[in-house]
Amino acid sequence: MSTTAPGDRSGLAAPDANPGAPPQPAGAPPEPAGPPPELAGRLAYLLKHAQLGLAELTTEALAPFGVSGRELAVLTVLAGQEPGSQQQAAQRMGVDRTTMVGLVDALEDKGLVRRRAHAEDRRRNVVELTKAGRDTLHRAGEASREAEHRFLAPLSTRDARQLKTALLALIQPGR
Repeated sequence: MSTTAPGDRSGLAAPDANPGAPPQPAGAPPEPAGPPPELAGRLAYLLKHAQLGLAELTTEALAPFGVSGRELAVLTVLAGQEPGSQQQAAQRMGVDRTTMVGLVDALEDKGLVRRRAHAEDRRRNVVELTKAGRDTLHRAGEASREAEHRFLAPLSTRDARQLKTALLALIQPGR
C-alpha cells in the first residue's frame, strides 16, 4: 500500500529532457549522456568505457550458454589448432599458465573440453573440445558475434573494420 498521494513525485528526481524514460529515484545518479568534455578526448577513458559496454553485451549474450567471454576465447583458440597443450593455448592468448589451468579446469568441469596424455610426451596434456564444446563454441560464438555487431551498430561497416584494424595494430606492434 502506497502512502504517496497520486501525482506526488517527491520521491523521484526531477524529470529530464527524455520524457519517455522511466523516472529515476531521488538520489540516483543521472544516466550519463556521454563522457564529460574534459574526458571525451582521453583514450584511456574511452577504451575503458567501450570495453565495459561490450563486456556487458557479451556477458548477457553468453549467459544462456554457461560460458564467459574468456572461456569462449579458450574454446576458440583450442578449436583453431591441432590438439595442443594448455601452455600453447596460454601463449596464443597471452595469459599466464596458472590462469589457463583455471580456465581449462572450468571448461572441463562443464564437459566442454577434455585432457588426455600427449601421444609422444606423456608429461604433457593435450586439451581438445568435446562434442558439447564444439556445439557451445558454435552457438556461443554466434551470440558473441551478434553482441559485437550490436555494439558496433553506431559505426559504419568501414569504420568498424578500421577500428578493429587500428586496435590490432596497437596490440601487435611491428606485425
